[in-house]
Amino acid sequence: MAFRPTWQGHLKLSLVTCQVALYTATDAGGDVHFNLINPKTNNRIKMIATDPETGPVDRSTLVKGYEVEKDRYVLLTDDEIKAVKLESTKTIDIERFVPQADIDRIYWDNPYYLAPVGQLAQEAFGVIREALKRTGQIALGRIVLSTRERILALEPHDKGILAYSLRTHDEVRDAAEVFGGISDAKPDPAMISIAEKIIEQQEGPFDPTQFVDRYEQALKALIADKEKGHKLVASAEPEDTNVVDLMAALRASLQGKAAPAPKKAATVKAKPKRAAES
Repeated sequence: MAFRPTWQGHLKLSLVTCQVALYTATDAGGDVHFNLINPKTNNRIKMIATDPETGPVDRSTLVKGYEVEKDRYVLLTDDEIKAVKLESTKTIDIERFVPQADIDRIYWDNPYYLAPVGQLAQEAFGVIREALKRTGQIALGRIVLSTRERILALEPHDKGILAYSLRTHDEVRDAAEVFGGISDAKPDPAMISIAEKIIEQQEGPFDPTQFVDRYEQALKALIADKEKGHKLVASAEPEDTNVVDLMAALRASLQGKAAPAPKKAATVKAKPKRAAES
């Protein structure tokens, strides 16, 4: 099945231009999708667009509206929105080159594949890709996607180019709002050394095929069991862990043992009183 491009236009580096197409590089994921069902009739519920004053409305007659103040909207048709033209609407114009390390990971958003369209675009596309590969730089350009202009980070990938949309500065929350309450105290160096050894024990290559959605697998099993009429059994709740002795827990982890359970206070049972002697 051939991929359908998300966007088509041109890639431009100074005076070098080639026709390209942008494709989403990932699937939304997940085969389990639920619908809302009326259990009394077993019918799927339909969501109907409704005007609170006049009742149901045909969706084809609706337009987009921007709220400028309470209950007052500026209405825009699809044609009016499409009439807003920027160069980035149809051209990815490379503006700057930066080292990858300069872009904080929090700004990386959605991945796309960028590929040439047609034989005439192959040579110019290849020149741009190989220049990026040799310099080790990330190219930054702009693109309009879903009525928003976004920054694209471009890097060589296989025979094509991997493009990541980047979040804007205003979209990224200040980490200090979350991390501000974390203590500045330095952990025990001995504990850190043990933690480093645990990390070394678990080092290995990244193999994405080893990571599957176990929750979705459990959902599929649940659905299959219920379809067969099996009685469902609730999963046991995981035990709460309360590490009292962090050093002991680290050492046990290093040796591949379970962390020692916190000691419970001993309870003394009272001896039964003897029956009074007659």
